[in-house]
Amino acid sequence: MTIRRTVLKVFMAGAVAATLGSGAQAQEVVKVGLILPMTGPFASTGRQIEAAVKLFLAQSGTTHGGKRLEVILKDDTGNADATRRIAQELVVNDKVAVLAGFGLTPLAMATAPIATQAKIPQIVMAAATASITEASPFIVRTSFTLPQASEPMADWAWSNGIKRVFTVVTDYGPGIDAETSFANKFKAAGGTVESVRVPLRNPDFAPFLQRVSEAKPDALFVFVPSGIGAQFMKQFVERGLDKAGVKLIGPGDVVDDDILNGMGDVAVGAITTHHYSAKHDSAANLAFVKAFEAANPGVRPNFMAVGGYDGMRLIAEALKATNGDASGEKLITAMKGASWESPRGPITIDPATRDIIQNIYVRRTEKVGSDLFNIEFATIPQVKDPVKARK
Repeated sequence: MTIRRTVLKVFMAGAVAATLGSGAQAQEVVKVGLILPMTGPFASTGRQIEAAVKLFLAQSGTTHGGKRLEVILKDDTGNADATRRIAQELVVNDKVAVLAGFGLTPLAMATAPIATQAKIPQIVMAAATASITEASPFIVRTSFTLPQASEPMADWAWSNGIKRVFTVVTDYGPGIDAETSFANKFKAAGGTVESVRVPLRNPDFAPFLQRVSEAKPDALFVFVPSGIGAQFMKQFVERGLDKAGVKLIGPGDVVDDDILNGMGDVAVGAITTHHYSAKHDSAANLAFVKAFEAANPGVRPNFMAVGGYDGMRLIAEALKATNGDASGEKLITAMKGASWESPRGPITIDPATRDIIQNIYVRRTEKVGSDLFNIEFATIPQVKDPVKARK
């Protein structure tokens, strides 16, 4: 009897241990290294993405595919050398399974070799140069590409009687992409383009806008990084271009939702092509904006926020698809072709390029009550990155 009881106790202890072991395995932590510019000139990008990541986890929980997501936030200040060092530390010391964030192209590119060597997914939630996903087979993008947003503007401008355009863009990957993709498409239609590029760090738009004033184009096509639009608009007004009849056009970064109200009425009438507006009319977006603003009083979500929100969902959906297997190659395979209804509209991760396929909207900046919004009035459905599509 004593022997039977001893055996039973051992059996029960083993069963409990197995159950606890199973539970522990089910709750094994999957770490996500979130690298963002939380300080410095591009801090608005970091704050928007961080807020959206927190919102997704608050709404959807931290457990996906039986694994618990843990986000480790690091500030790279927008410096590529810092990004590279932080990414290396997150992989080696913190054992992250995913790297995410990347507010600017140089930051994403600095991390690409680390993602490749470590064989872990790098989720680009913001940076928008077309070539980024070609830097590593482990990069997946949930933001957009500048050609994706800029080529539709060339079509709109030409079809609306604009013949002469001056382009002013920030002199780094996304700006060059925006300038090149717009100019090539617009010239092919029959238009003429004159172009200048502005330094990324400490930009002074005044001398470049003076050249625009002297050229007297039909429209000014502008690209500046998220958060810099207010500075551009101030100098746009100081040069009198708002009164000179020069139409302001471009991708949506310049009239970023996060800072739009601070620009004043000078922004009214700007025509932009972009993948997200806080005024996008869908049930999913109404719910997203309401929840985001409740969690972040006085802050309106912008296109960086939606890139972060969908980036976290992509990680969660991939974990579900792999039943919690967080090995890099399996996660990447699960991410290819992933599709759902985002606050921005329907999106799909292109299985061939790992870039995002999404609607691009033509918007006009308008005053609604006392607030400014980008109001969509036309949709170009399911746009792929045109640079890769041509390949």
